[in-house]
Amino acid sequence: MQSPKPRRKAGPTTNGLDSAEKLDELLISSAICNGEDLGPFVRKTFGTGKPETLLHHLKLFSRSKESEIEEVCKAHYQDFIHAVDDLKSLLSDVESLKSALSDSNSKLQSVAAPLLSSLDSLVEAGTVSNNVDLAIGAVKHCVRVAEIASRANRHLQGGSFYMALKCVELIESELLEKTPSSTLKRMIEKRIPEIRGYVKRRVSKELGDWLVEIRVVCRNLGQLAIGEASSSRQREEEVRIKQKEAECVYALNEEDIDGDEYESSDDDAFDLTPLYRAYHIHQTLSLEDSFKQYYFDNRELQLKSDSQVSSMTPFLESHQTFFAQIAGFFIVEDRVLRTGGGLISKMEVEFLWDLAVTNMCAVLEDQFSRMQTANHLLLIKDYVSLLGVSLRRYGYTVDPLLEVLSKHRDKYHELLLSDCRTQMAEALSADKFEQMLMKKEYEYSMNVLSFQLQTSEIAPAFPYIAPFSTAVPDCCRIVRSFVEDSVSFMSHGGQLDFYDVVKKYLDRLLGEVLDEALLKLISSSVHVVSQAMQVAANMAVFERACDFFFRHAAQLSGVPLRMAERGRRHFPLTKSQNAAEETLSGLLKKKIDGFMILVENVNWTSDDVPQGGNEYMNEVIIYLETLVSTAQQILPAKVLKRVLRDVIAHISERIFGTLCGDLVKRLSMAAIKGLDMDVQLLDSFTEQLTSLLTEKEANEMKTAFVGIRQMINLLLSSHPEKFLNPVIRERSYHALDNRKVATVSEKLRDPSDSIFGTFGARGSRQNPKNKSLDTLIKRLRDVS
Repeated sequence: MQSPKPRRKAGPTTNGLDSAEKLDELLISSAICNGEDLGPFVRKTFGTGKPETLLHHLKLFSRSKESEIEEVCKAHYQDFIHAVDDLKSLLSDVESLKSALSDSNSKLQSVAAPLLSSLDSLVEAGTVSNNVDLAIGAVKHCVRVAEIASRANRHLQGGSFYMALKCVELIESELLEKTPSSTLKRMIEKRIPEIRGYVKRRVSKELGDWLVEIRVVCRNLGQLAIGEASSSRQREEEVRIKQKEAECVYALNEEDIDGDEYESSDDDAFDLTPLYRAYHIHQTLSLEDSFKQYYFDNRELQLKSDSQVSSMTPFLESHQTFFAQIAGFFIVEDRVLRTGGGLISKMEVEFLWDLAVTNMCAVLEDQFSRMQTANHLLLIKDYVSLLGVSLRRYGYTVDPLLEVLSKHRDKYHELLLSDCRTQMAEALSADKFEQMLMKKEYEYSMNVLSFQLQTSEIAPAFPYIAPFSTAVPDCCRIVRSFVEDSVSFMSHGGQLDFYDVVKKYLDRLLGEVLDEALLKLISSSVHVVSQAMQVAANMAVFERACDFFFRHAAQLSGVPLRMAERGRRHFPLTKSQNAAEETLSGLLKKKIDGFMILVENVNWTSDDVPQGGNEYMNEVIIYLETLVSTAQQILPAKVLKRVLRDVIAHISERIFGTLCGDLVKRLSMAAIKGLDMDVQLLDSFTEQLTSLLTEKEANEMKTAFVGIRQMINLLLSSHPEKFLNPVIRERSYHALDNRKVATVSEKLRDPSDSIFGTFGARGSRQNPKNKSLDTLIKRLRDVS
């Protein structure tokens, strides 16, 4: 039942009170009925000092509510009575329901008892099932961990360390924390560091073995790279030689110089797998930085060790291994830089290269300063240049090494000049001063054609007797070897235009070494005419050989021949050439002097003119004709002409000296005519040299005895005093000296014209010629 909804109650009415009190009573009743706050009424009542009024109003309100309360209670009581009656009527129904429920409960319990036991069994089975599921999951987890661990073991046994580490990383990051078995977990936690340590030790050992093996590999690799560079250079030289021989330029075939093949052969020559494997493993172990530093430090130590030169082995024997080791080292480092994935940086490689270059430069400076053999310097220089070619392909800067080589250029050439000086002295001392005999064509090619000494393009018949001796080709071979060694040292050294340097040292070789050696040979070993003639012939051949030397140097230096010809200098062996000709002339003059001794047998006062000239002149002419027939076979015409001119001039001077000397006291006209015949013999001799001299050259040859000819002409003339006429003298007697003319004229004067001769022919008439001669003598004495 629902209680009636409360209503807002109106306060009780009062009769007999005044309106103000009624209003207050109504307000208080309304406030109490509405549940409002009575505070304002209390304050107001105490403010007016009439609390009794408030109490009165409250009591009135209380009494008015008592009746109302009573009415409400009566109403509620009647409802309660009705409810009790209703409950009493339901009590029997409840009892019957209770008994029915009890019966149903008994039946339910009797029926549900087996079900409850089954339920308990079901719950217990569910719990067991959950536990079994958890156990199965734990077992599966442990089995997976065990399987991965077993897989890691197999990888370790198989050497697949990276896969083993990945298995360990998988167990540690994903499975270890979830492993239910504390025993297995502790075991795994213990084994993981051991596995990593084992892997690190194994790869470190492999890396150590690789670092040991790579040194041998580097040496072989460097030798292979330098050998390839040498082969490539040889192919280039062969092609260049063919180009020069053909006097044309043509394109090289690709197979002549194949740079890709050269590079691939180096790339396939070594294996970096152990290094990269160790690097990968250390990356997996988060030890990348420490491994990089470890690798760099070890390689730096290896480089320093490789850069040391053993004092037990001569550098000449060990230099190839020394430089090949360093070349291989940086070929390997270049590969590691390009394919190592940041294992080594470019800056670190440059640091190692700068260290190696510094060490190599120091070694070269030290070793070059000790070497005293040019060939040793050349061997080392060639190998260093090949090293530069090999490493320049990989981007390494080799300029400091080339600067060291260039720095010792002068020392090398000085040593080379010294070696050539010794060789030339030996070659010249072994010369027999005999014309060289060549029996086979290859000998002709080796000794003549190879130095372009031939005077004709037509091959001679064999056996062939050359105009020079064995000293010429021997010295030519020495000079050619000098040129080739000089070019070899200067080439491939960073300097492109080096012909001027080669030419400078070639000038020194010819002008100092060879020229001095020839001068020494001439002064010490040439004693007879045949030797001097052979040396003079050799000098003419050397003149052609020098042209070949400069052309050969230009060709090897890559300079066009026209430019080389433009810069040609004078013949560098001029001193020895002049000395050879002077020596030949001197020996010939001595030989002539031997014949001129016969002048003592001439009767200078005879009245009979000798038929066919005097004996001494015939002997001289016979010797000169024999000399010319022999000399024409080996001496060039210009040399022979100079020598003959000098000898004939010497003959003229000897005749003049005899006339002016004490040997001749008096001269007869018949003796003068005999001298005239002697001079005619000389004149005829020069005219017979038509195959050797031109008309102009024959006239020049006659000037060698023009003095004696003019003297004879003067003495044979009918008016000798015309010598005093400047015009006639300049035209006909320009070669005569006043003193000599006076001396010879004195000896020719007739003895009857002297002071004592006048006593026997005082009244006779003087010869006009003698008178003219006396006038000439008197005038010449006055002038002197």
